[in-house]
Amino acid sequence: MFSGIVEEVGEVLEVQDTADGRWLKIGAKEILADAALGESISCSGCCLTVVDFGSDWFAVEAVIETLRRTKIGDLKVGSKINLEKALRVSDRLGGHIVTGHIDTVGKVASIVEEGFSYVVEVNLDSRWAPFFVEKGSVAMDGVSLTVADCGEIPEKAEDEFWFRVALIPHTWNVTTLGQLKVGSAVNIETDIIARYVARLTNTNHK
Repeated sequence: MFSGIVEEVGEVLEVQDTADGRWLKIGAKEILADAALGESISCSGCCLTVVDFGSDWFAVEAVIETLRRTKIGDLKVGSKINLEKALRVSDRLGGHIVTGHIDTVGKVASIVEEGFSYVVEVNLDSRWAPFFVEKGSVAMDGVSLTVADCGEIPEKAEDEFWFRVALIPHTWNVTTLGQLKVGSAVNIETDIIARYVARLTNTNHK
């Protein structure tokens, strides 16, 4: 379990692809102060298990299902990645409840500067529309964000949906979101509470 508050931006040092998935070595420092084998670290929103580590790096393995659902398969040596350690029971929940289980990959449709904020619009499959509401929560590349607005794309209402988030300069500067461009892929985890409510109320979605 995570909160969506990024602790450090790491860098992919090595990548090895196999028939069983993908092994990644990630450079980091701050989150490794009390590192342990088998612990969970959110890697740009994906909950991955530490299988090896050193003083300034750790290794994780991504199975085929993870590669299918996320953009972990697109990472290359040098790619930056948002990192967050799993929450302790006593920790403050600074963002919202984030499981680290990515639902889908969205695509950045626009980035507009508005005052000191950056308004980012993301498009994704309309099947996820029931889990979005204005002022609700979403995790994007592991960052807890508030949905500023959302709706269907008129000419593609049956297929695509959009939502917008407004990023303050701090978030833009201390996470990988500041590297986003139009067309960038982003890992999306919808709000777990919204998912349960939709299920209990039998909300229709594709």
